[in-house]
Amino acid sequence: MKTNIFHVGCAALLALGLTACSDFLEEHVPQGTLSDEQVKTPENAEAMVVSAYAIFTTAEDINSSFSMWNFDVRSDDAYKGGSGTSDGDVFHQLEVQKGVLTTNWNINDMWVRLYNSISRVNTAIALLNSTDESSYPMKTQRMAEMKFLRAYAHFLLKRLYKNIPFVINENLTYDEYNELSNTAYTNDEGWQLIINDLMEAYNTLPETQADKGRPTKASAAAFLAKVYLYKAYHQDDVKSNQVTSINKQDLEKVIEFTNPALYTNYGLEDDLHNNFRPEEQYENGKESLWAIQYSRNDGSTYGNLNWSYGLIPPNIPGATDGGCDFYKPSQNLVNAYRTGDDGLPLIDSFNSKDYNKNEDNADPRLFLTVGIPGLPYMFNKNYMMEETSIWSRSNGLYGYNVSLKQNVDPALIDSYLIKGSYWASSMNRIVFRYADVLLERAEAYAQLGQTDQAINLVNQVRTRAAKSTQMIGNYPNTYNVKFHISNYKGAYSQEQAIKIVKMERRLELGMECERFFDLVRWGDAATVLNKYYAEERDNCAIYGEASFTANKDEYLPIPFSQISASNGHYTQNIGNW
Repeated sequence: MKTNIFHVGCAALLALGLTACSDFLEEHVPQGTLSDEQVKTPENAEAMVVSAYAIFTTAEDINSSFSMWNFDVRSDDAYKGGSGTSDGDVFHQLEVQKGVLTTNWNINDMWVRLYNSISRVNTAIALLNSTDESSYPMKTQRMAEMKFLRAYAHFLLKRLYKNIPFVINENLTYDEYNELSNTAYTNDEGWQLIINDLMEAYNTLPETQADKGRPTKASAAAFLAKVYLYKAYHQDDVKSNQVTSINKQDLEKVIEFTNPALYTNYGLEDDLHNNFRPEEQYENGKESLWAIQYSRNDGSTYGNLNWSYGLIPPNIPGATDGGCDFYKPSQNLVNAYRTGDDGLPLIDSFNSKDYNKNEDNADPRLFLTVGIPGLPYMFNKNYMMEETSIWSRSNGLYGYNVSLKQNVDPALIDSYLIKGSYWASSMNRIVFRYADVLLERAEAYAQLGQTDQAINLVNQVRTRAAKSTQMIGNYPNTYNVKFHISNYKGAYSQEQAIKIVKMERRLELGMECERFFDLVRWGDAATVLNKYYAEERDNCAIYGEASFTANKDEYLPIPFSQISASNGHYTQNIGNW
């Protein structure tokens, strides 16, 4: 059993927001009036910190995963899946960008869950502020951890909704909270607020932590690099979501916070698949900069399991019975892993034909990302994938491919794969991994015109990809697939280098829920997705009337219920909502 800062056994600490602290105290101190001394104890402060961590698992569920897989179905990486378009219909509407309403439950649900998380964190910060540091030496470090968590929740909200209220004053009264505006800050200023919290964390956090779920200095550096990269692509025209400029100073900050000297305890795993294995010996490895910690056998009925992927397993009779088969890799993503005779991706023509495993060369990462008919599911030859309803609850409407990065080998049922109301596992979810840091550094270099440095970093990731065959080494001989991957050689223009980095992000991070947000960040969403809809209609009929509207579909609308409750302080996002 691993130490898990994201799990807390006290039921009282599951209360949300400002009630969490008082509920805990009522449970753990003598009855009667509480003095300031009783409230402001190191024990209570530490308990509230644990409570703040815990909400990042307890506040999410299968329909509102903080991994954002439910919302990545808007990208060209994945189909919604399930039994058909009416199964999770509100996510179908997002997938085809038709019929999305501000009153849809999923639009409001994620907003509420993330702001509840911020409320829990702010409760912890308020108690930390009032606790005497002389009796609680961990106070400054715990405050840094809470600023990191607050930045994380605001970051997820900002990527989804763009214009959000920032709850950065932990002492707001109820009335003051209701007076917050979601347009008080420009887009650029909003990113800076997140950076401000992260800088406090970065300047304080230690190099290592005994509890793996707590962020380190390197975790904060990786997070800062990501936020600066989002900030660099300025979208400050209130009448559009277009990228109006790319800021050189922000890109230089990305370079600063991806400096290899900051990551001496981290690096690339020898095999990509090691990042997506549930066994304890693989979790919190050298590539994992910060991960949401899940656990089993921790004294509770189901442990602190990850239920947020519960809809993704396929429905395999006698194994994953009840699997819902959501979040299915698109044919477009599969095609992206095709390589040419030179072992390089076909960046401009990858989708000219559908990948054929018996004919086409492929990047090995394809077989670690996508389960394909004719190959073993989760590398277990007892579960051979076929073009049958077992592998597609929609009978082929969403194809027959299955995601591998979120799933667990059925041989591990009852150990690392557990059946409750839905399927769950104890596998951690890596939030920031070192390969992403390398590619963010490569992107900044490419945008700054330093193309050689960018290509060298891309090649580091590709070199690891070529060696990632521990689970699939027999595939060429046994299943007639053709691995072919090479590094880039020679000189490239800035335009070519940017294309190369963008493609490499897709290949390395496929089905990790980054793709849609990358497209929006780059300003590429409308162009790429409308092309995708047009090309994909033969593979997936749901895209017959799909259309991405620029300056509208990049972000979710502000939920109707939040607009209504804001007393006129919230402004709806642009577009015809």
